Amino acid sequence: MPRPKSKEELVELSQKNYDKLLELVASYSKEEIEKEFPPGTLNRNIKDVLAHLHKWHLMMLDWYTIGMAGKKPDMPAKGYTWKTLPELNRKIQEEYQDMQIDKARELLDCSYLDIQKLIQKHTNEELFEKKRYKWTGSTSLGAYLISNTSSHYDWAFKLIKKSIK
Repeated sequence: MPRPKSKEELVELSQKNYDKLLELVASYSKEEIEKEFPPGTLNRNIKDVLAHLHKWHLMMLDWYTIGMAGKKPDMPAKGYTWKTLPELNRKIQEEYQDMQIDKARELLDCSYLDIQKLIQKHTNEELFEKKRYKWTGSTSLGAYLISNTSSHYDWAFKLIKKSIK
């Protein structure tokens, strides 16, 4: 499915890619789940990837809460810019490095549901009209949600598939 252009497509592709990711993870043995990814990969294992997705859900929810209150959120995070994402992602990896896979999966499921609730409370126009909200700049709320859901789950699926051979 191409990049979503409507609420219905966003919900559908988000769910489809999330399910596909979780099915992939469930298909691996305990040893494969704990296996280290090849050197040079920031996220060192499947747990790191799931925790990464969770943290980005939380950041999206934070941007939304602050932005909808009429304030300017720190995006992507306080002290970071879009150009310094590698440093932010390293910080995220460090933050969750001692977490167990089951806890990462539990947190991801919870934050996934929160993101889905956020999507559901908006109309198609509220999601996809560019410049509708000052805090989203020249883009749409939907564009941020796509990046944090369907596109991010697809990235995670490909990374895990490539790294666990």
